[in-house]
Amino acid sequence: MSIQEQIRAKAAEYRDYTALNLSKMVQTKSYSSQEEDVCRLIVTLCEEAGFDEVYIDGLGSVIGRVGNGPKKLAFDAHIDTVEVGNLKNWDFDPFSGEIKDGKVWGRGTSDQKGGAASMITAGRILKELGYGGEYTCYFTFTVMEEDCDGMCWKYLIEEENFRPDLVVSTEPTSCRLYRGHRGRMEIRIILKGISCHGSAPERGVSAAYKAAKAALAIEQLNKDLQPDEEKFLGKGTITVSQMDVKGPSQCAVADYAMLYCDRRLTWGEDADLAISQVREYVSKATGDDPDSIVVEMPNYEKIGWTKKPYSQELYFPTWKIDANHKLVEAGVAGHEALFGKAPVVDKWTFSTNLVATTGRHKIPAIGFGPGDESQAHAPNEINRIEDLEICSAFYAMLPYSLEK
Repeated sequence: MSIQEQIRAKAAEYRDYTALNLSKMVQTKSYSSQEEDVCRLIVTLCEEAGFDEVYIDGLGSVIGRVGNGPKKLAFDAHIDTVEVGNLKNWDFDPFSGEIKDGKVWGRGTSDQKGGAASMITAGRILKELGYGGEYTCYFTFTVMEEDCDGMCWKYLIEEENFRPDLVVSTEPTSCRLYRGHRGRMEIRIILKGISCHGSAPERGVSAAYKAAKAALAIEQLNKDLQPDEEKFLGKGTITVSQMDVKGPSQCAVADYAMLYCDRRLTWGEDADLAISQVREYVSKATGDDPDSIVVEMPNYEKIGWTKKPYSQELYFPTWKIDANHKLVEAGVAGHEALFGKAPVVDKWTFSTNLVATTGRHKIPAIGFGPGDESQAHAPNEINRIEDLEICSAFYAMLPYSLEK
């Protein structure tokens, strides 16, 4: 029996095992920075699967290892989730982890504990096949991605000197192979006015009106942004996500305004360009001197479950790799060997931890994960057990495919 046939057989044999592990993780609530319980569970699951090594890093992520080759291949799943929102929008208990109708049901099934469950099964398969090739396979179950994508990997690379040669994100791709996505950043704009009594507004300068003009300027900027040359990632975007206006009283002209923006960055755009564009458009709209307008990139400073202080600016660089990169080609070849057809090669709309590994640190990466991107952050979240099986096989096959 060929290696791909053995892997397919084992992935099918462990189909229920993978679904059950996902169910256990869904039943273990793990909002960002509150992941300790699910991390402890994952340590146990990896140990039971026979991993060669399992440990928790300083920030709280679980790192599992199978093999001892000279090259490092890392599979990544973030194991924190967003909150459930309005429970009235759910038709079932978000933390039931129920297994029925060929699906696992609940918060985090697609985004993205499904990838984690498939990774554990892949590690078990590799151990049982006695994989001893040129790749050490690491399985990283990372924390705090929903609040600050990539910070967990920035910490691993920069503070713990853990730098793989190749990375696979297991975020949901509907079992397609992804080779890039736009970056993003958060921008805060602060505008100042001069307050006066509301009965004579002509005596002051309204920060509220400046904010209104600035918001319309941001709308125009979004229309003016251009796609990348390859037109693979598409155009960048910017939108005003929050506004705050205030003054000394409800009967006064506002002297302070804040606009908060979500900026998506296509290939060729970076933080300096984005900030300069905002400054230019807002200055023209408000008539203010560009140097008097505060346009800044905030920091993320939330403390995680290990209580270790760590922070970063809210900037997440764009990334992509070429369609003919060896990692893309190995992924396609492995998929063909397993399933008799090439996968669809595409990109994500949202952002992932690869902003750090690949956008920031230039480590080649691809994405291949169970479930649909549209399930992320939505009520009534599910994942297909068929996807879990496919991904378990794909991950176990990849080191063999890379060696060919």
